[in-house]
Amino acid sequence: MNLHTLLAFWTISILLAATPGADWAYVISAGIRAHAAVVPAVFGLFLGYIAITGTVAGGIGTLVASMPLAVTILTFAGAAYLIKLGISLLRHPPVPKKGHERETGARRWIAKGFAISGLNPKALLFFLALLPQFTNPGSSWPIFLQIGILGIIHTINCVSIYLMVGFGARTILSSRPKASIVMGYISGAIMIVLGLGLASEDIMKLLHS
Repeated sequence: MNLHTLLAFWTISILLAATPGADWAYVISAGIRAHAAVVPAVFGLFLGYIAITGTVAGGIGTLVASMPLAVTILTFAGAAYLIKLGISLLRHPPVPKKGHERETGARRWIAKGFAISGLNPKALLFFLALLPQFTNPGSSWPIFLQIGILGIIHTINCVSIYLMVGFGARTILSSRPKASIVMGYISGAIMIVLGLGLASEDIMKLLHS
């Protein structure tokens, strides 16, 4: 691995992390509910991506990807969880709270974040497809270590952007309860659409297999 390779990967990683998706929707909802919820929510996403990095670096990711049933189960589990969270946001849109920071439950935000990123089959397949392209078989560093470093770089990029998104949502929407509710509905809808998209892709594959 050389500096040019790392910079190229870092650029691609930043662009991908800056693309709105389920992670964005989740940290925005955390930011709206309470200032203290942002860090636990992002930390949960961080743990999920670290788990995926370890899975891919250890070679388990390739094994899982080669087992259609395992990928299907992971896909439906991730899709179901996203849909569940989306419905919850639609039923109970987040409203900024003041003086109730401790009521959010840090462990709950961490667990939800871990499930969103850790159960995302697209994240696993993305890591499997992208990370090896930036490794150098001729390097003195073993491949698993190179993949681990790249995965950590991407995870740090994601965490940095998600923290800005979460705190930004809190700052902008804290004094606008109606806008917060609308954003909560949007976040919930995004999660549901992404969840249905994940499930429908796998259903189509099953129908054509």
